[in-house]
Amino acid sequence: MARDYQEIDVAGGRPIRLWTAGVPVEPAARAQLMNTARLPFVFGHLAVMPDVHLGKGATIGSVIPTVGAIVPAAVGVDIGCGMIAARSSLTAAELPDSLGRLRAAIEAAVPHGRVPGRRDPGAWREVPRAVDEAWQALAPRFARLIERYPSLDKTHHRVHLGTLGSGNHFVEVCLDEAERVWFMLHSGSRGVGNAIGSLFIELAQADLRGHLANLPDRDLAYLKEGSRHFDDYVEAVGWAQDFARANRALMMRQVVDAARRVLGRPFDARVEAVDCHHNYVQRETHFGRELWITRKGAVSARRGELGIIPGSMGAKSFIVRGLGNEDSFCSCSHGAGRTMSRAEAKRRYTVDDQVRATRGVECRKDAAVIDEIPMAYKDIDAVMAAQRSLVEVVHTLRQVVCVKG
Repeated sequence: MARDYQEIDVAGGRPIRLWTAGVPVEPAARAQLMNTARLPFVFGHLAVMPDVHLGKGATIGSVIPTVGAIVPAAVGVDIGCGMIAARSSLTAAELPDSLGRLRAAIEAAVPHGRVPGRRDPGAWREVPRAVDEAWQALAPRFARLIERYPSLDKTHHRVHLGTLGSGNHFVEVCLDEAERVWFMLHSGSRGVGNAIGSLFIELAQADLRGHLANLPDRDLAYLKEGSRHFDDYVEAVGWAQDFARANRALMMRQVVDAARRVLGRPFDARVEAVDCHHNYVQRETHFGRELWITRKGAVSARRGELGIIPGSMGAKSFIVRGLGNEDSFCSCSHGAGRTMSRAEAKRRYTVDDQVRATRGVECRKDAAVIDEIPMAYKDIDAVMAAQRSLVEVVHTLRQVVCVKG
């Protein structure tokens, strides 16, 4: 059987396998992938998803298998960022005529956004009981972390649990191919995850000290397995990933409750795909070896495993089932992937462009969200076609409401 990926040989490094047929890969991203492939502890090959694009240090849309070391910047600072989706018993005909009321209710129920230099609108002023109960389950492990790293206690942690964030984080109401209503959202470990990621990136660079010059990029600084900082990072990153999962579960409950209030009656909403991180690291066994698998903008796609691949705010999204392709380390893309920077999108497009691109979606249509305009992302259909051997589509969703962070 013909292979379904392109393979690039890297001088002095491991090969790179790319599932990118029919989608663009920027030259800077290719160069960045080659830098990562030259790290001495990479196992076998890098796997590159079709939503690949330039990141900080390591490339977004890459799967990095390692032995004896982890690169904190490859995991990134939005540790545990991922998706959750719930299919409801509602149909499109049961949604209110005014979807603006539904969007407003979700915006009121889920703190979101960020205003530099002012009170954080994306944090709770008064933490709800359900959030506090979830925090109490996380608090003992966090207390052990701050004994060693007191600066982490100066972050937003408890007040960010159950909140959305900003940038490309979102809450959506979607319809599937049978006109059933779904609720879907995208978020991670918020301020505390950012602090953990940033702290250990700095510690990795400090641990390597005079050896940084030997790295192709200082942001590829790594922690060696068996070292104190490595063990502390594994503990901290595991906690942040659990925080992210709890964060999404709480928000889903808030979104569904908000929809019930707008509709004025009960309905069922069953979570279909929960544990769907796409910025994380964990131990896995592949090709007979126990490895550290870092997915930076990639989703686990073991055989039969459900996942979520969202498009942009004006495009389709997909509930998928993994096919267990070992060449990709059982992974798939985490979305469409950007084709340009946020600054470039703001330079190139106008509010009128945003209005046209999101016609039919109840969402913000103003200058502050132009960086999320659909044209700043790759064609999601091409991205899905490039990874036919990684996942199969279970449901195709289209947004009718989108709340951006």
